Amino acid sequence: MTKLTKIVAAALVAALPVVPVTAQEATAPTEAAEPNVSLQSDVKAYKETTDADGNVSSELVEPTVFTPGTRLSFGLSYENKGNSPATDVTATNPLHEAVQLAPDADPALIVSVDGGTTFGILADLQVADETGATRPATHDDVTHVRWTIAAIAPGESGRVAFPVIIR
Repeated sequence: MTKLTKIVAAALVAALPVVPVTAQEATAPTEAAEPNVSLQSDVKAYKETTDADGNVSSELVEPTVFTPGTRLSFGLSYENKGNSPATDVTATNPLHEAVQLAPDADPALIVSVDGGTTFGILADLQVADETGATRPATHDDVTHVRWTIAAIAPGESGRVAFPVIIR
């Protein structure tokens, strides 16, 4: 592994923490009936293969090389290990400066372009340019992605993800 690859890999792993996480209980909190939501972040690489007929398929694999242009998937797996529903579970993923949100990311993603101060869909956000004038925000401006999961039943699990590209 080259020094640059190690630096980028370390930076990406450091970008994985998911903060903050909040959950609102659907029932009055008691020791016997509380949600217990666990979150696990991961990074996967997209690997494309072409079969004998020329059909291209893509799968997520463990990344081995981190180079500019490499396409990754930042994921968040969640599970309610408690015995009551968890509602309005919110998790925020900061994006490390070594990556940018991929241009084909879901346009409905809730993102921030100001370091996590305000959030909205990218099409509604503005940033200041070098002259102080505002311009529409782009995928390159995204600093955070926020997930809000409406409800997670006891024992339920799932995963959400978004694509990034190494700068």
